[in-house]
Amino acid sequence: MRRPALGALGALLAAALVIGPAATAHADGIRAQQWALDALHTQQAWQTTKGAGITVAVLDTGVEADHPDLAGNVLTGKDMIGFGARQGDRSWARHGTAMAGIIAGHGHGPGRADGVLGIAPEAKILPVRVILEDGDTARGKARSTRGNALAEGIRWAADHGADVINLSLGDDSASAHPEPTEDAAVQYALKKGVAVVASAGNGGEKGDHVSYPAAYPGVIAATAVDRYGTRAAFSTRRWYATVSAPGVDIVIADPDHRYYEGWGTSAASAFVSGAVALVKAAHPGLTPAQIKKLLEDTARDAPVGGRDDSRGFGLIDPAEAITAAGSITPEGLRAASYGDKYFGPGPDTAPSDDGTAGWAAPLAGAAGGVLLVAAVVLWRGRRDRSDHRRHVLDGDF
Repeated sequence: MRRPALGALGALLAAALVIGPAATAHADGIRAQQWALDALHTQQAWQTTKGAGITVAVLDTGVEADHPDLAGNVLTGKDMIGFGARQGDRSWARHGTAMAGIIAGHGHGPGRADGVLGIAPEAKILPVRVILEDGDTARGKARSTRGNALAEGIRWAADHGADVINLSLGDDSASAHPEPTEDAAVQYALKKGVAVVASAGNGGEKGDHVSYPAAYPGVIAATAVDRYGTRAAFSTRRWYATVSAPGVDIVIADPDHRYYEGWGTSAASAFVSGAVALVKAAHPGLTPAQIKKLLEDTARDAPVGGRDDSRGFGLIDPAEAITAAGSITPEGLRAASYGDKYFGPGPDTAPSDDGTAGWAAPLAGAAGGVLLVAAVVLWRGRRDRSDHRRHVLDGDF
């Protein structure tokens, strides 16, 4: 089963979920607890852009478009599952709404001074439902139905205006393996200029199993750190770790109009997706590979040696990435051409010297096929036991 690779924010929460009593608080206290915004130097980045013109696809559970912190920022999306809870049900949009808020929440109330503020508050959210919430009564049916929802969702998002795809989900169980259709979908999105960000996994205390889709080539894999920049114990340590982002004690918005505090690499992924949205808004011609390299090169608090498997290249710094991008020639810009229609075929094209680029992806897919002898579908029944969540704040609206 594809699970959100997230502790406290998981849409499919573990049975050991702990929810404390609600603590009464004014909504403006919520903003004060969003330590991640200061840690990521968002005020500096917002002097250039707040993400206007960029669409971030949130492939997740549903997203509550009418939440006061998201109203006007959520586009019409797609339900790739087609069964289970319906829009408006509590077990439909908790995790997706939380991730959307981290990415593009704009707060509410006078001056929008209350509620959750996202890292790219002027970006748009394109919701694509590819997983079920915890508590959805259709979970049994999911085991034998729609095993390719994630791959289809990635392709759909890439074809419907997404500039960034956020995958705050993953399979980091002992049986996790690459699936050719998902890998191909990720490569399809990347070739269309869509950056793909995913949670590195919550297996740090369970063997650090490789998590997919984070491990697919070209994906920006986000690990989680706390407010001191220390790797969260639950955050998976693997070779594919790209950068780190806040993932501990994160205040999130919920469709019940309350706020929760949670932790996990899903939150880290959402923060990185928001950072990518800011970079793309400031420099729209950059390719996914250029953006990935920018985040690596401008990350702060780099590990000894420049990189390690626990935090990648360090903590993302969107403001610094935006500045550094000014000296890069965007590779995504292409001269307009009408081709054969007006000018004929032109001279013969020189043979390609791409080396392994042409066959590496098919080979990876074939290897994934070998591992798929057991034909495990998208919806596995095993839950992530690292999930934690606690209710900390009541909404003031």
